[in-house]
Amino acid sequence: MKNVVWTGTWVAERLGVELVGDERLSDLLGLALRRNPRRAHLLVSNVLGKHVPQSPSVVYGHGFALGRRVRELLGAEDAGAAVVLGYAETATGLGHCVADGVGLAPYLHSTRRPVPGVDTAGGFEESHSHATSHLLLPENPALLAGAGPLVLVDDEFSTGNTVLNTIRDLHARYPRDRYVVVALVDLRSAADLGRLAEFATEIGARVDLVAAARGTVNLPEGVLEKGQALVAEHETTRTTENTKTTEPADNRPGHPGAARVELGWPRGLPDGGRHGFTPGQRIRLDAALPAMAARVAEALPEGARRVLVLGFEELMYAPLRLARELEQVVSAEVRYSTTTRSPVLALDDPGYAIRTRLVFPAHDDPDDGPGERYAYNVAGAGFDAVVAVVDSAADTPALYAPDGLLVQLAEHTPSVLLAVVPSYVPARPSAERPSMLPEPLRGPAFSSYAPDEVGWLLQDLSDVTLEAPTEEREEAIQSGGAHYAESLPVEYQPSPQYQELFQTALGTSAARIAQAVGAVTELVLAERSPHPVLVSLARAGTPVGVLMRRWAQHRHGLDLPHYAVSIVRGRGIDANALRWLAAHHDPADVVFVDGWTGKGAITRELTEAIREFEAAEGVTGFDPEIAVLADPGSCVRTYGTREDFLIPSACLNSTVSGLISRTVLRSDLVGEYDFHGAKFYRELAGSDVSVDFLDAVAAHFPDVADAACAQAKELLATDRTPTWEGWAAVERISEEYEIHDVNLVKPGVGETTRVLLRRVPWKILARAGAGTDLDHVRLLAQQRGVPVEEVDELPYTCVGLIHPKYTRGATGADGKAVTV
Repeated sequence: MKNVVWTGTWVAERLGVELVGDERLSDLLGLALRRNPRRAHLLVSNVLGKHVPQSPSVVYGHGFALGRRVRELLGAEDAGAAVVLGYAETATGLGHCVADGVGLAPYLHSTRRPVPGVDTAGGFEESHSHATSHLLLPENPALLAGAGPLVLVDDEFSTGNTVLNTIRDLHARYPRDRYVVVALVDLRSAADLGRLAEFATEIGARVDLVAAARGTVNLPEGVLEKGQALVAEHETTRTTENTKTTEPADNRPGHPGAARVELGWPRGLPDGGRHGFTPGQRIRLDAALPAMAARVAEALPEGARRVLVLGFEELMYAPLRLARELEQVVSAEVRYSTTTRSPVLALDDPGYAIRTRLVFPAHDDPDDGPGERYAYNVAGAGFDAVVAVVDSAADTPALYAPDGLLVQLAEHTPSVLLAVVPSYVPARPSAERPSMLPEPLRGPAFSSYAPDEVGWLLQDLSDVTLEAPTEEREEAIQSGGAHYAESLPVEYQPSPQYQELFQTALGTSAARIAQAVGAVTELVLAERSPHPVLVSLARAGTPVGVLMRRWAQHRHGLDLPHYAVSIVRGRGIDANALRWLAAHHDPADVVFVDGWTGKGAITRELTEAIREFEAAEGVTGFDPEIAVLADPGSCVRTYGTREDFLIPSACLNSTVSGLISRTVLRSDLVGEYDFHGAKFYRELAGSDVSVDFLDAVAAHFPDVADAACAQAKELLATDRTPTWEGWAAVERISEEYEIHDVNLVKPGVGETTRVLLRRVPWKILARAGAGTDLDHVRLLAQQRGVPVEEVDELPYTCVGLIHPKYTRGATGADGKAVTV
């Protein structure tokens, strides 16, 4: 219901300030008095979520609507190239919402918090503010260097000085043709109205303005002195607060006044736009919000009717999105606001916008030293619970001090909850600052492997829905509409019969695998490096890399580093992973490891990718030769065997590979300075046999040690030059079966198994007389209705043919025509 008394009346009557313009202005704005020597009054937004607690849907809706107007102004093509820049601290959340409305545009906001080790990409001054210096600290410097439109977002546009200072600074560094200024309210005076057009002419660019409402603030002569006198008068006659206090709640041992809620914030996801926020990161946040809101809802006191989610200074967007999600899952009335640096007089009068004020010491170790911080209109508002959301940089002893924020809140609400979002530290790869590269992910936080067995040079995308039905993926891949690495197949859940088959296969082949592991490891130590750095190609190579590491420990007492990296056919190896490796190890010691070869596509991909990387980076020494357990395609020199036999780890997906998905490379999720992504399927822990597989094979190391070393010695004396027989066979099969695409021919037991688990198989070619190595293939083929055709003189034990129904007419498993 609309207030009977406008919340600007008190100031307007005493200072003679007038707010004139659109009818919406009085709904959007109230007035208060600043403690500021540069400006007497403060325009208090009712929809910004800073000083006035408001419905999070209302706050988000205003920003998103402005973004939609920007998108309409720019057109879809230019909007797709736009970058959004918001202003600290007040408009950091508003700018995020505008970026969402523009169409998931990348977003950056200025900051007043310097971050050690992060270069400044720009800065400017805010003339009327109590804290003037703004820094621009993008993780990716190219974010501001593009030619697309730059959208600048602030809560109000009054004189225009701040925006013009920003554009002038950035245009000198990164000139572009178009800028759009966005504000909730445009309050320029008549004298200022022409400045924007003049400025646009001066720099030779188009500058547009989008605002929710327009008007002016008329200030009488001497208003600054009158305002300062009023502030001095009322500050000396009032206490810090003017509401009745209650006994502080103490429901967190050692931390009076608050109970901590573990949000489960996604690993590596930025807490906001201080260093940039990409569309892919927005997708990750969207996916994680329901679970985080559910954890908060569960922690709320029973019967809570009014709940405030209180953000922290520049940390506005994450608390806002959390509050908006919470609004959907609880019956309580949810409101949202944030703390602030801005000192404002509080007066308990219905015609004044700031009714109450909490004062507490800064708790984020600010660069400008200790000082006061404020939370407005929280005390006396009847909240049954307050959820304080801070970043980890602000989770300091000052937060819990007797005069700290949490205790202050506890004096005015029965329940205080604390949620801490990890402060994001940029990891920008560069030759000058290799220490800024992210550290590898390790188990048990990522994968079911022990932390010393493998470090994953990947980013965790566990919170993102990437799975698509197999038929949909196949159609998109074959039609050219999507790359196979942009999505994941639904994880195959093996039947009890298939699991039993896996265990049987493991029992019969574990010793054979152990001997091949020993042989290939001995070759690596003899020919490649006495102290190799094992780098598995995720994910099939990872179990083999772990086993090679275990062999080196067992046989030689070596503790070899082992990492897993992503390589994607047609896209190359993860260049950021190579940068990390080059920064931490001698590239000459790096040995790439995979499970097996098929036709050799990945071997060729790696060779070309390393060549391009070294030419671009000036880093030399990486050897693209892959070490594999089995090389039936005769594609490499370093192998344990060239027989095409069943490696049980090929029978399963994540449940034999540390519960890690196949790797993902998608532009909206993997930025220029990100590792490729993957998911950790924690929910499949009950079916995980990853460590069982390793232990079963490693248990045979003592028994096969002599045979493995003898086999390695024999291989060292053998001409192991690759013949690429496999590739020739694949080309012949492709033409013979009229497929005409070698990528749809998957040779070998391992690749055939993958076809049956992940793709749409057409038929299986099996070597006549193949034995138990194909039991699991026959079972999978039967389950999927795929014919198995026995073939004489097949160079592999089996070959899987992917259904070519999107490239030619085809028949199904029953021989009938397939309708596309």
